[in-house]
Amino acid sequence: MSQGSSVVHSGVPFEDRPPQEQQEGGGEKFEFPGIPTTCDGAEAVVHVEIHISQAAGAYPITSSTTMGGGFNAAASNGWKNLWGDPIVFFEPESEHSAASFCEGFAAAGGRVTNFTSGQGLVLMKEVLYTISGKRLPVVMNIGARALTSHSLNVHAGHDDMMSVADCGWGMLFGRNAQEAGDLCLIARRAAEASQTPFFNVQDGFLTTHTVEKVRLPEPEFMRQYVGRPEDKLVNLVDPRNPLMSGVVQNQDSYMKGKIAQRWYYDRVAPVLEDAFEEFYRRTGRRYSFVEPYRCEDAEFIIVGMGCYMETAQATVDYLRRERGIPVGCLNICCFRPFPARQIVEALRDCTAFSVLERMDDPLSTTGNHLTREIKAAFCDAVTGQNGQEKIDRVPRIYSGSAGLGSRDVRPGDLIAVVDNMIEDGQDYFCVGIKHALALPVREDPDLREPGTFSMRGHSVGGFGSVTTNKVIATIAGDVFGKDVQAYPKYGSEKKGLPTTYYLQIADRHIRLHSELEHVDLVVLNDTTALFSGNPLVGMVDGGAIVMQSSFKDPAEVWARIPAHHKEFIRRKRIRVYFADMVQIAREVASVADLQMRMQGIVLLGAFLKLTPYGRMSNMTEEQIYAGVEKALRKYFGKRGEKVVQDNLTCVKRGYSELGEIPQELIQQEACVV
Repeated sequence: MSQGSSVVHSGVPFEDRPPQEQQEGGGEKFEFPGIPTTCDGAEAVVHVEIHISQAAGAYPITSSTTMGGGFNAAASNGWKNLWGDPIVFFEPESEHSAASFCEGFAAAGGRVTNFTSGQGLVLMKEVLYTISGKRLPVVMNIGARALTSHSLNVHAGHDDMMSVADCGWGMLFGRNAQEAGDLCLIARRAAEASQTPFFNVQDGFLTTHTVEKVRLPEPEFMRQYVGRPEDKLVNLVDPRNPLMSGVVQNQDSYMKGKIAQRWYYDRVAPVLEDAFEEFYRRTGRRYSFVEPYRCEDAEFIIVGMGCYMETAQATVDYLRRERGIPVGCLNICCFRPFPARQIVEALRDCTAFSVLERMDDPLSTTGNHLTREIKAAFCDAVTGQNGQEKIDRVPRIYSGSAGLGSRDVRPGDLIAVVDNMIEDGQDYFCVGIKHALALPVREDPDLREPGTFSMRGHSVGGFGSVTTNKVIATIAGDVFGKDVQAYPKYGSEKKGLPTTYYLQIADRHIRLHSELEHVDLVVLNDTTALFSGNPLVGMVDGGAIVMQSSFKDPAEVWARIPAHHKEFIRRKRIRVYFADMVQIAREVASVADLQMRMQGIVLLGAFLKLTPYGRMSNMTEEQIYAGVEKALRKYFGKRGEKVVQDNLTCVKRGYSELGEIPQELIQQEACVV
């Protein structure tokens, strides 16, 4: 089932739907169901933009850099869009100048995009006003990022988006890679139909860099959905049709022009609704301004934007199933235009709701941005103003900060939010940290779907482990047909320092967007983790470890594992495997600077050997390795065919040279003790 269509039956869990509705698009046949593949949110956006846009003006800034890099690579290789125009990538000296390039290109009647984050977006703010004021339908793709305040952080936050919420741009928030790509296309159609620029937003790193199973829009669908640029756009600087734009206006004129802009903004909501409906009609993936999940009879509702709202869905199902609590969640897909009527309609009958925001604005005593706007919407509803249907009561409203700087948001945190509503606790709270305002976590259940395989790796930046994780996800998704989610816990420092990476493989869409604490396999590319922490925490009974070791004798490997970890391994009956990944890479790598990075790819061989996906696929060994080679070429092909084949050799050696510590040896030591 394609992820976007999961909101067609909002409020009904997948497993509770009739069998025919569990098929693609709820059983209906759709003309353009999408191209199945695996990619991250950045790649999904690039896929759309290189097909429909004519140019991008962007200055690289984490976490949007991979979007700009992907567009730039296509332009450098002579890529042409759907109408035969060679695409152009322009990188000026700053984000402010990149926004100015977009303004000029759009004013000349061109279809242009931009990729930015955090401080880069704030630096553009002056130009953002002029782009909207001139009615230029630019679409910018944002990897939402915390703004540098008390310290530098390059990870997910929504304070950058809230800082530009008053600039006159539409604003859509995706929860995963599927939505990032789809909403990019929807934003373009709505922008050009309403002559209003749009932001397409995804959480920095948590979505931009997370590999998932997606369905990319087909080129022919994109051609029909947004149309040829020349048929949609107006050249404002055509000397054959002169007009004034951006002129000085004093007291007699400025206000008239400013208020007259409201005519354009009144069009945005109906145009966006039409874009949502047409997208669903052609693809089967439904989007809307707000997306309720099990809210019809809910007494307590979690409200928010971004990737942790999928974690909220899984938590809602758990609380209803295990504790009988009538709880739901409401995802805000569209922040601009603000869907006040739809939000009130979804929340008006509940007892209480909590608004989670990936930011903190302490000087606003009425709450953070989304909370304030929802409170204002209910104020209008109570008084019957601004087109709102009059209501008699307002639910209890709580607000909290969650996931600032990509801080993990777990099911346990969301359960604490619900408990806080039930107990009529703190009006404002935070989750995920130790603080006087933080809600206590009383339980943090394992909410993985049955049959899900989970892996956590401990490595060092520069070992190539994060890329290997993406390659494994690509093979599990594209070769074995599974749903996947692979993501790294990046640090700002990256190379040379500890890195953690995560992988999930399942039979259906993976909703959990949190660090994995319940895992079937732990990979120790960096064995110092055994001495500096507890990398085995959360391992399931009968799980497995794959570790780097320069020793060939299982007894030698076992002897070097700390005693407290040995006891844990025995108690959990964990299998321990090892290979000299460093030596394999050293012997195989034909390019010296790849010796360190290539050691990570050896893990892929171990994955193929230890997991059942190859056997379950009924594929021959040749077919499996053909799929592996294709995935390797995707990530390493630009380095040349020799590098691809070297990586494939490392994979095969990882498969054949993987050793195991016999259970007899592991348990024998316990008997001696």
